[in-house]
Amino acid sequence: MSAHRVAQAAAAGGPLEIVEREVPQPGPGHVRIAVEACGICHSDAAFVNALLPGVRFPLVPGHEIAGRIEEVGEGTSSGWRVGDRVAVGWFGGSCRHCTPCRQGDFIVCENLKVPGWAYDGGFADTMIAPADALARIPDALAATDAAPLACAGVTTYNGLRRSSARPGDLVAVLGIGGLGHLGTKYAAAMGFETVAIARGPDKADFAKQLGAHHYVDSTADTTVADALQSLGGARVVLATAANSAAITATVEGLRPRGELVVIGADAEPLGISPNQLLMSGKIIRGHPSGTAQDVQETMAFSALHGIRPMIETVPLDQADEAYKRMMSGAARFRMVLTTG
Repeated sequence: MSAHRVAQAAAAGGPLEIVEREVPQPGPGHVRIAVEACGICHSDAAFVNALLPGVRFPLVPGHEIAGRIEEVGEGTSSGWRVGDRVAVGWFGGSCRHCTPCRQGDFIVCENLKVPGWAYDGGFADTMIAPADALARIPDALAATDAAPLACAGVTTYNGLRRSSARPGDLVAVLGIGGLGHLGTKYAAAMGFETVAIARGPDKADFAKQLGAHHYVDSTADTTVADALQSLGGARVVLATAANSAAITATVEGLRPRGELVVIGADAEPLGISPNQLLMSGKIIRGHPSGTAQDVQETMAFSALHGIRPMIETVPLDQADEAYKRMMSGAARFRMVLTTG
């Protein structure tokens, strides 16, 4: 194979065009992956639209990648072999020399290598990735299911398991879209009394199908905070909705020492006062994705509990249409590009 296809943006904000490139060769510490599936994440728009520093064009997005190792770079002594099924997510490798890395906190590496930002991503037939970015896909998961778990999955799974919630605690998931539908499934599987929060009464049945014990309609006359307090107050709110006003509305629904875990990205500030936090000892924290090991554990937990993302698959050749559909909000969950 001397050429492979990529879906690239030639300039900021430009369409994703299919072009042929020479097949890249992996250097030391890297592998080449034959991509089988790649999810489309809303944060891909930050790269395509050059909203983050250091973005270079032409740009190949994609950081929800699943495939097989096709070639191992010379001197890569990591135990990976040709044919291994692997996933690569938002965590695309770390520098290993900044202070967070030296402390073993690789996901907040100051020089984090996100696929589609630091190097060409997974909207392609093949790609190169550092060996420390690889997570092993369990046999029970198809590539199309594994791909979204490398970002959407690990972010919600880690956000919950690293929170202060314990089995039996009331945990609310704000938003039941691409991130939140997985968060709701994980919360129920972890043994939390699970509340799903979304807009409109029509989503109640779907929330119950995901495993939620309660549904809160954020457009109802009763406020979200009052609804949560009527259930005893939430130990944790996992805020997956990218809406600062909706996130703010959950704070008064937390019990004392309750925790708001923010994973939905929005440029608008949260409208929270110090007084809302002080007397009741509430906690607000941002939660990044997860390392390759976290991705591997997310996939293992998903396989164990029969948890799969809700996806719509589209061939790589239709990457631009799929990307636009995802960004417009027409796709409620996850668009996944396939190379078959």
